[in-house]
Amino acid sequence: MKGSEGQPNLDALRERAAVLVEALPYLWQFRDHVIVVKYGGAAMQDEALRREVLRDISLLKQVGMRPVVVHGGGPEISEVMRRLGKEPVFVDGLRVSDAETVAIAQMVLLGSTNPALVAEISGQGTPAIGLSGKDSGLVKAAKLSGPRDLGFVGEVAEVNVELLARLLDEGFVPVIAPIAPGPEGATYNINADHFAARIAGALKASKLVLLTDVRGVLEDKEAPETLISELSAARAGEMIAAGGIDAGMIPKVEACLDALGAGVAKCHIIDGRLPHAILMELLTDYGIGTMVVQ
Repeated sequence: MKGSEGQPNLDALRERAAVLVEALPYLWQFRDHVIVVKYGGAAMQDEALRREVLRDISLLKQVGMRPVVVHGGGPEISEVMRRLGKEPVFVDGLRVSDAETVAIAQMVLLGSTNPALVAEISGQGTPAIGLSGKDSGLVKAAKLSGPRDLGFVGEVAEVNVELLARLLDEGFVPVIAPIAPGPEGATYNINADHFAARIAGALKASKLVLLTDVRGVLEDKEAPETLISELSAARAGEMIAAGGIDAGMIPKVEACLDALGAGVAKCHIIDGRLPHAILMELLTDYGIGTMVVQ
């Protein structure tokens, strides 16, 4: 980097060197560790931002970590549904899914979203492989139980850890769509946050990172400046019960609690709209979102 007279800009170079020094302990700490990233929201819809996010994921792999990507596609699915005359309906952040809705979700996720993400990561020089829960028995689903029947909305019943471990050992970044087969061959649409949590738990990941469209969990939902930097599992449960966490944030926080209960060390809810959000959260001393801990 040169100054106005062609000389090195020493201040800028020192700043870059300081960034590398700050990141180095985290690079060593998480080398060979599994990092599961749930990718969705605005960070997927903006082409330039999508390229940047996937480049950062590729960087994690190239510096020695073992990233796994689980992606959503909610806005795209809703758009196609409306074009076909179906209005999306959500209950506590989960899409009510009849057979036609699941077929649309499968078409969007497996026919468009997943191949595009795989191609982008591979284009960064990092081998990636596209999967869904239906591939080689990767995930078995069960119908989601609850007070309301949401149709073909499922939950992860079983994960083929051996398949994922083999792909990671062979140097691939698995990119997984949250569609999986259930009993009697039915196809289930699974919330991507919950899906990612079960994948992270099965792999005993060191980190689960959920990219979303807000800064993280807020003490006051109407005040972005009330970001909670570190949230205990107990406090998170209390906030859900009291209504402090609601709507689309419920599945994200529940996913964190599920992952922690399955042995994941730490979970992070971060604003994927921010450039290099993943790197800032994982490789700096302070982070930018909410870290949920046991």
